[in-house]
Amino acid sequence: MTPAARLSAAIAVLDLVLAGLPAGQALTNWGRASRFAGSGDRAAVRDTVFEALRCRRSFAALGGGETGRGLVLGGLRAAGVDPATLFTGLGHAPAPLTDGEAQNPAPLEELVALDCPDWLAPALKRSLGADFAPVMRLLRHRAPVFLRVNRARLTRDEAQARLAAEGIVTQPHGLAPDALEVTGNARKISGSAAYRDGSVELQDVASQAVAEALPLAEGARVLDFCAGGGGKTLAMGARLPLRLFAHDAEPGRMRDLPQRADRAGISVQLLDGAAVARAAPFDLVLADAPCSGSGSWRRDPEGKWRLTEARLAQACALQAQILDHCADLVAAGGRLAYATCSLLEAENRTQITQFLGRHPGWNAESRLCLTPLQGGDGFYLAVLARG
Repeated sequence: MTPAARLSAAIAVLDLVLAGLPAGQALTNWGRASRFAGSGDRAAVRDTVFEALRCRRSFAALGGGETGRGLVLGGLRAAGVDPATLFTGLGHAPAPLTDGEAQNPAPLEELVALDCPDWLAPALKRSLGADFAPVMRLLRHRAPVFLRVNRARLTRDEAQARLAAEGIVTQPHGLAPDALEVTGNARKISGSAAYRDGSVELQDVASQAVAEALPLAEGARVLDFCAGGGGKTLAMGARLPLRLFAHDAEPGRMRDLPQRADRAGISVQLLDGAAVARAAPFDLVLADAPCSGSGSWRRDPEGKWRLTEARLAQACALQAQILDHCADLVAAGGRLAYATCSLLEAENRTQITQFLGRHPGWNAESRLCLTPLQGGDGFYLAVLARG
């Protein structure tokens, strides 16, 4: 495919996304219907689509409208490329610019340039303070790729050497002791021997830092209550021999966890809701609660534009329910760790303040607040001690 044809494909995919189809599904459908597209073509179209979604507001302003065509046109302008050189109408290229599209756009206002929803800006400014603009600028760009080295198997230096032998270039990251940032050939990871044998796992460095900050003791009974894919479960298991349990309200999210755990040499018992109650109490319960995802908008840019005041309120209500439920699962003298990948105080400090008000006898033992300025996703962690 020519560069212009790739833009036409991205426009078609974006139109479907803007109509409500998830980006992943829209890209998969396009790929299946476009057998002529090579791996490089599919990667280029995917990159264009996700860049447009991360910068949806500013690209729409630069391109003359919130359509697939407008977003791609605006993206070219943002990159300093004259759209007329690619929007030619020749072959499979997008149609030539209209007179209106050819006009220079007006300067962008601050929130437009930062791709920040108007309604959410006051809360983000209160939460981030002076870091508001720098963080929002970072959220407009693709997230780095990180690996967690399975320390139960090998050292970070050994993992780095193994990956290098397969052409995967990495560098250590200071936010977590087992973290490697992938700086070259990230697409080779899933096929590498180090990944297939459980020596490394894909995991954001901030998520690794959260797992590292959890208070663990050898042999402790630990429940990952909102386990999802189980990244933090496996990270804890790599630190120390533990009795690990995992639960998720949507068990399908954990479908790959047994295989991943076996590959990593870690034992994890999956529990449904009734089994959680029977297995309680636990020495540590981790509640990585559903949230706005505002700290991980680089990875899920659609989430930024789907979020509404009503959905945020629903998330906060669910977080409080999860905290209250998990408190009952903690043994005397045990710990409850609450985490979100959110940048918003309403989902973080406010939740903990309100929880402590509802539950005398508990106290906040430690907190960790991370933003993309530290290199990974935005994350919040509070470790609560039961008296």
